Amino acid sequence: MIKELEEAYGFIFEKELIKEIAHTGVLKFAKAGETIMDINDYIISIPLILEGAIKILREDDDSNELLLYFLERGDTCALTLSCCLGQTRSEIRAIAEKDTSFVMVPISKIEEWTAKFKSWRNFVFESYQSRLTEMLETIDNLAFMNMDQRLLHYLRDKAKINQSEELQVTHQQIAYDLNTSRVVISRLLKKLEIEGKILLHRNYIQVQDL
Repeated sequence: MIKELEEAYGFIFEKELIKEIAHTGVLKFAKAGETIMDINDYIISIPLILEGAIKILREDDDSNELLLYFLERGDTCALTLSCCLGQTRSEIRAIAEKDTSFVMVPISKIEEWTAKFKSWRNFVFESYQSRLTEMLETIDNLAFMNMDQRLLHYLRDKAKINQSEELQVTHQQIAYDLNTSRVVISRLLKKLEIEGKILLHRNYIQVQDL
């Protein structure tokens, strides 16, 4: 595990911290589409992502979902950190965007490492800042963008996360992530295709305008 941690976090953490993470952390794997953490789950550890990507979703009282942000290699989830420090249950759902490997670190180590390692302290603060910025972008999208703009932004982000212009995603899955209906998504996808920004294929969507 140390090799994988050094490749993903070696530019952030000192060697001693990486050794402690390898000693106390638990290596996990999740297939694309697998739920890693659900709403109301008790949080006993936080993820450090080695490979792949995870999407973080929020759910309203009617069980409608909204995509907040993606986590990639070298990231952790600030909302999970908040729940750990506040000793509350999870307020988000984490789903593997693609096959993902990650290390789950016990919450008992968060405060210990914050005091012991400057790199960990900086990492936690920077994670809060990055996730806050991404959530503000989500709020801006909801408040100021039309749905077709939000859809194109979503497709571009998804293409970058998956490192591929070809997205194997259904219209219904997109509708869930953007908290709208499949009919609206299908209509707007056709509009984006006419505008030359995407190509619609039988089993995938190709993003032309990155």
